[in-house]
Amino acid sequence: MQIKITPLAFPKLHITGYYRSVENLPSQAFRLDHKIALVTGGASGIGAATCRELTRAGAHLIIADLNLPAAQSLAAELPNAIAVQMDVTDSASVGKVFAAIPALDILVNNAGIGLVGDIIHTSEQDFERIMRVNVHSVFLVTQAAFPLLLNAHGSIVNIGSVAGSVGVKQRLAYCASKGAVQAMTRQIAVDYPKELRINCIAPGTVQTPFVEGYLDKYHAHEKEKVRAELVARQPIGRLGTPEDIASLVRYLCSREAEFINGAVLPIDGGWTAA
Repeated sequence: MQIKITPLAFPKLHITGYYRSVENLPSQAFRLDHKIALVTGGASGIGAATCRELTRAGAHLIIADLNLPAAQSLAAELPNAIAVQMDVTDSASVGKVFAAIPALDILVNNAGIGLVGDIIHTSEQDFERIMRVNVHSVFLVTQAAFPLLLNAHGSIVNIGSVAGSVGVKQRLAYCASKGAVQAMTRQIAVDYPKELRINCIAPGTVQTPFVEGYLDKYHAHEKEKVRAELVARQPIGRLGTPEDIASLVRYLCSREAEFINGAVLPIDGGWTAA
């Protein structure tokens, strides 16, 4: 497999609805023209919104996902985007993808899963699985991407969670995994402070298929009641949107954010402030 990335002229973008036209942004702020970005778990939720936002900023996208048809469908909608199948927990799968990438400027480690359970109700197998998907994968993908990112003086954005900063009821393994992502972010920034930038975004509860799956699995008989409880823990009074998170990813990857490194940035509607 050989991934071919060819710089192309970007058409003017006129985005309606939630987004303003890129032309209306002052001085074309937060542009990523001709940057090559890879997003794991890029076919849905925060990952898909991030792919769309980075494309709007002028980047070329590699949409990496275990669900190749979904990644291909998204890539077909976007200019200068390709889809690749990647199992982020498998070093061979990760290595195969990166062996075919000639250059990389931006890595977004977004792939992850959740788990409900306290210390008594979390099995060893479930704990190992969530750590492998949420933590080991960040290690594997970042390590494989590192030579390319060093060469480009690139940027890494890890998608963490407020669960890495505060305790969340019935989320033992999930909290542990997201705390580890924060720690890895800070540690890499300390080792490579001038060679690249790495930051972690810590979202609150975001309206994604991830959350809908949780409601369907654990609260099918009381979905709206639990949804209201999820909304209530964000003082701003709503769930986050994937676009909220994607906008922060774009900013962190831009030259305007060059002084931000090794940071964990909450984007949680005031949850951790309260």
